[in-house]
Amino acid sequence: MHPSKPTYLLFLFALILCSCNSSKKIERYLQQDFRNTCLRKENSAGSTKSFLAQLYLLPVRQREDSLLAEMFAGNMPVANFKFIKLTYKAADAEGKICTVSLWVAPDYVAIGKDADFVRIPLSPQAGQFIADKFNCVLPTTKMVDEIYKAAIHKLIPLPLTTARDALATFVYHDSLIQNELGRAVVEGIIAGHKKDVVQSMAVLQNEKANRVAIYGWQQPDGKPIQPLYTGHVDWYVDYSHGIRLVYKKMLINNKVYLVNEVLNNPNLAPLICKDSLCGAMRYPAAK
Repeated sequence: MHPSKPTYLLFLFALILCSCNSSKKIERYLQQDFRNTCLRKENSAGSTKSFLAQLYLLPVRQREDSLLAEMFAGNMPVANFKFIKLTYKAADAEGKICTVSLWVAPDYVAIGKDADFVRIPLSPQAGQFIADKFNCVLPTTKMVDEIYKAAIHKLIPLPLTTARDALATFVYHDSLIQNELGRAVVEGIIAGHKKDVVQSMAVLQNEKANRVAIYGWQQPDGKPIQPLYTGHVDWYVDYSHGIRLVYKKMLINNKVYLVNEVLNNPNLAPLICKDSLCGAMRYPAAK
């Protein structure tokens, strides 16, 4: 027997209500986790680019110490912490189709204010430190794909070939991205302009120690320029790398889970991981 129309409508209403309540629960978690976070440094002197210019000649470790100190003092764009709900369908290990919801940062980690910022590539240690600080995780390759699919602004990759690991090149590349966007703070997810530093068990599978996993930089057809790659040592960072934050909690069929809990669950892991071996992985955070 088919349910009567009133019964079906009540079921549908209950389903929608459950979905809304679960999403609101995550939103409350976000508010709680960010309640004591200061993201605006009102009295910082000079422009972001002038501050960065002072760091051009520093070794990576010293440069990142200065960057992290400034960012944790509040000099980060508030707009990038307006996490956006991303929902898609995927199959678990048993083939069951599930509804997955993640909350992702609209853009890559940057230094500066909303009206004056620079997207700043960082080592995986610094990226992990920031993720830990803000109750987030780094994305998996599958998350990067889903973020690109959901992006409102799909930018065309802009490769550079000289001085790839110089901070001045980071700043120059960011100016190219801003030109492509029209030099405006935009609403919605932006993707296609960087490779992601990702969490992947491939790092631990590499016979060489201290590796970083990078992936992405999708072209207009959705195919990434960079397949999953762990060939770089983990202190290497260049202009094309980006740190995208993903909130540590998520929904599967409107039930709240920790992202790392899902990655460590063999049945659920395929919902957010497409690597040959899935599992929660983290880089040693910068001190």
